[in-house]
Amino acid sequence: MTIDWQQEVEKRKDDIIADLERMLRVKSVRDESQATADAPLGPGPKAALDEFLKIAERDGFETMELDGMAGHIQYGEGDTDLGILAHVDVMPAGNGWDTDPFEPVIKDGNLYARGASDDKGPSMAAYYGMKIVKELGLPVNKKIRFILGTDEESSWRGMKHYFASMPQPDLGFSPDAFFPIINGEKGNVSFFLHFAGSNEGAWQLRSFEGGLRENMVPRDAQAEITTPDADQVKQAFADFVAANPIEGTVTENGDSLTLAVVGKAAHGQEPRNGENAATYLALFLSQFDFGGDAANYLNFTAKYIHDDSRMEHLGMAFTDEVMGDLTMNAGVFTFTAEKGGTITLNFRYPKGMDESDLQAGLTKATAAMGVKLEAGEGMVPHYVDPSDPIVQKLLAVYNRQTGSNAEGMVVGGGTYGRLLERGVAFGAMFPDTPDTMHQANEYIRLKDLFAATAIYAEAIYELVK
Repeated sequence: MTIDWQQEVEKRKDDIIADLERMLRVKSVRDESQATADAPLGPGPKAALDEFLKIAERDGFETMELDGMAGHIQYGEGDTDLGILAHVDVMPAGNGWDTDPFEPVIKDGNLYARGASDDKGPSMAAYYGMKIVKELGLPVNKKIRFILGTDEESSWRGMKHYFASMPQPDLGFSPDAFFPIINGEKGNVSFFLHFAGSNEGAWQLRSFEGGLRENMVPRDAQAEITTPDADQVKQAFADFVAANPIEGTVTENGDSLTLAVVGKAAHGQEPRNGENAATYLALFLSQFDFGGDAANYLNFTAKYIHDDSRMEHLGMAFTDEVMGDLTMNAGVFTFTAEKGGTITLNFRYPKGMDESDLQAGLTKATAAMGVKLEAGEGMVPHYVDPSDPIVQKLLAVYNRQTGSNAEGMVVGGGTYGRLLERGVAFGAMFPDTPDTMHQANEYIRLKDLFAATAIYAEAIYELVK
């Protein structure tokens, strides 16, 4: 039986766009300050979960919601489960958008909205892949569980809650990364560096803040300072901004100055794709005569963090032949004289090292500053052998539809694929796709959305027939 997968997608293009736009209008940012018993992660993720399940019920699928934190869409029968693991939550929109981030706009062949590429667009493509298999009445010899999480961008509480009571699929993929296929993901852990808040001398750091999430390069940062020479700071700042790939402003507020920097956001798995506004601001301020913990906070950031995602300045650089470099993203900064400061560092580390190596290096560097080090919950490296049939079958579909001869790869990003022993990440970004995940003006190219849907449809069929 010969199936023209692209033609099947062509018949459904308008429906795919309509359902995706329906999902993109849901502001599904985690907000536990508004949590309720039936929406533990806030109203947005729960609303998005409900909306996706309604779409599936409309299409005749069996669905289940689990305590407002996760759910699944189920199809087929068999002794083996294929899992498709997606998420409906999104990062905060942040600043710098040209349009409303939660009102989808199509322009020049691109669909703009928060979540368009991470992960509502790819999730909808994979869902329609499953829907095409169902509507064509193709033989299905495995049970398909399309599992939806609501907290992928934070601590994965939704998916962890799901698997606390539901069985793991035997194999599966997550449509939340890149083509051709990701069969290896680095370990992932964050460390929180807590500084005290003393200021000494004529220069005072009243506040410093930057970043929204630990896995996102900060686009915006600002600091309020008092200084004995405001004119000197303003001129130096203008020169600094002109010499670096950032924008900046200075505002006088009585006896203080507020300095604001705009850099470029990027996904924290590769900080080199962004410009960290917070570390640039700390680099600038570190040249002045701040004292005490304020000086430690600024100097540590400028000396050891700025422009050093490979941690060479701390002597912590490490590379594995298969999984690549250790990387670090400095994602969130806060400081006030009253409460002190915190810097959140998110590490993606390859096999050959572990969290204790990272902790030892950070402890050594910060011991003299009185910094308290706190480790977050981590995930160890994940790797599926390239010879595994799931890798081989998915690669074969991708190469057949794209005319490529691609192989698997390892990345620093963490996807739900790592939750399964035989789990991988599969699309939906193509090698030539601009990466706008976690950035202002996030978008998905419509041609990529439709191409990914055709790949997912054939891939699902190949895995379950």
